[in-house]
Amino acid sequence: MENKKLFRAVAVLAILVLTVVILVYAKGFLVPIAFAAVLSMLLLPVTKWLQRKGLGKVVSILLPVFSLVVLLSLLVFFISLQVSDIASDANKLEQQLTEKYHQAQKFVSEQLDIAPQKQEEMIKKQQASASENMGSRIAGLLAGLGGFLANTILVLVYIFLFIYFRGHIKGFIMRMVPKDQEAKTADVVQKVQKVSAQYLSGLFMMIVCLWIMYGIGFSIVGVKHALFFAVLCGLLEIVPFVGNLTGTVLTVSMSLVQGGGTSMVVGILVVYGLVQFIQTYLLEPLVVGAEVNINPLATIVGLVAFQILWGIPGMILAIPLMGMFKIVCDHVEPLKPYAYLIGSRQSGKESAFKKKIKDWGKNIKEKIK
Repeated sequence: MENKKLFRAVAVLAILVLTVVILVYAKGFLVPIAFAAVLSMLLLPVTKWLQRKGLGKVVSILLPVFSLVVLLSLLVFFISLQVSDIASDANKLEQQLTEKYHQAQKFVSEQLDIAPQKQEEMIKKQQASASENMGSRIAGLLAGLGGFLANTILVLVYIFLFIYFRGHIKGFIMRMVPKDQEAKTADVVQKVQKVSAQYLSGLFMMIVCLWIMYGIGFSIVGVKHALFFAVLCGLLEIVPFVGNLTGTVLTVSMSLVQGGGTSMVVGILVVYGLVQFIQTYLLEPLVVGAEVNINPLATIVGLVAFQILWGIPGMILAIPLMGMFKIVCDHVEPLKPYAYLIGSRQSGKESAFKKKIKDWGKNIKEKIK
């Protein structure tokens, strides 16, 4: 009995190590596939709806993919315009940065007893070393941009193929299980597709709502280029905890650089608090749903692990992949302990409150129908 337990523990450890090795060394191959799998889950309901309307299979797949490309292109175009507007205020920004620089220089001189001339020499040395590596940095940036474009095209191709051959992929999964498990497996696959699509579409709707709320709030506070920072904060919500804090810190920092005072910083923090309250207690129960809720510990561990394995793409993919994994674990008996481990266990009062809001939202939807 002891030998069996030891063998099982060693086997689990070996599988874990092998999985990590594969994820690290196959990053360039797996990351585009993972993005394509997540996005294909999002676009699959639209494809099915178009096919029910009588469109051909290829056209029904191409239209959502093309719409996704157009949406992302518009988003990139909007961000580019906003960045160019911010760059047009370069002179004002330079003056503000110079003023902040002299203030920081004075503070360092008073507190650390480092003369301004010594500080200038240290900065010049750093600038000289940075300029020497500028050529290699530019070459690396261009290479990274080329790789990004190639991976983007590859992801679009994968999305089309995943949706087109979804029946073939499902048949492959069915052939991997015993005959008596085929019905249960088919039910699990269908639920994974349905719940994942609902979660991803809900996440997209929540980001749009965050754009609106942040845009209104930042405009009222008086933040310059409020729409840009609203879009930035909304997009960064893809990465839980880290994203919203990063977006708020960037907004506060740029507002200070642009001449904003303490009242503006307080206003930004108030907007952030209100938006987070609405997101947690209204948007998530109504729009996203609770089917793939991940507890904070599992969320942070997953984000850190995926960031170490895959970098920034890993942080973006962590929550959707963990959500899909939880859905599978919820419906497979031997894996239910893992679903319990990473799942969310909310307090009774909070859970009841969210349940009332969710029921209220369902009643409104039924009345609209």
